Amino acid sequence: MAVLGFCVASPPRLSWKAFGTNRLSTRVHRSYRRRIALVRAEVNFVNADEAKRLVSEEGYTILDVRDKTQYERAHIKSSHHVPLFIENQDNDLGTIVKRTVHNNFSGLFFGLPFTKLNPDFVRTIKEKFSDDSKLLIVCQEGLRSAAAANKLEVAGYRNLSCITSGLQSAKPGSFESEGSTELQNAGKAGLVTIQGKISAVLGTVLICAFLFITFFPEQAEKILQMSPSS
Repeated sequence: MAVLGFCVASPPRLSWKAFGTNRLSTRVHRSYRRRIALVRAEVNFVNADEAKRLVSEEGYTILDVRDKTQYERAHIKSSHHVPLFIENQDNDLGTIVKRTVHNNFSGLFFGLPFTKLNPDFVRTIKEKFSDDSKLLIVCQEGLRSAAAANKLEVAGYRNLSCITSGLQSAKPGSFESEGSTELQNAGKAGLVTIQGKISAVLGTVLICAFLFITFFPEQAEKILQMSPSS
């Protein structure tokens, strides 16, 4: 009589040596991820004087991430311009409504263009600069430069610096610039600037009137008593 035999394969045994190797590999991987996290946290925020030193002594390249209008008003000579935000010319209904509201308020009073995030920002930077490039990122108020640094940090850049509070905090003459105005004033536009000039003129007129009434009260009284009929 034939006897059928069944062979049941036992599961492979994991040696303590292999188990220890796997645990070591896991610890190394976690340690590596922690080091990467620490490296990615290194964005250097400096004032305008320190920024100038980074450019002149340590070979940092200036990357201007402001919009086109502010860059054209004033920018640091030899800087590279890659805007973080670009003008939004989309023609869907929602964008048209938002653009109309913006242009009638923020655009009119503050001279701010209606913009959106530049979808090609990181790609353009990578085409211009290698990952080990030293970049000094500048904007007008310091917010866009910090956001741009965060994007570039995630993309693999490590040598990044930003000017705290932006170019508006730079003293006149801190950097050699080009444009129709000073670097610190490049963000000022719209009716706000005109209103400021009008307010200055009115203030001067009122001060002169006050001084005239104070030192020449009789003449002032005669002028106030004059009527068009006379």
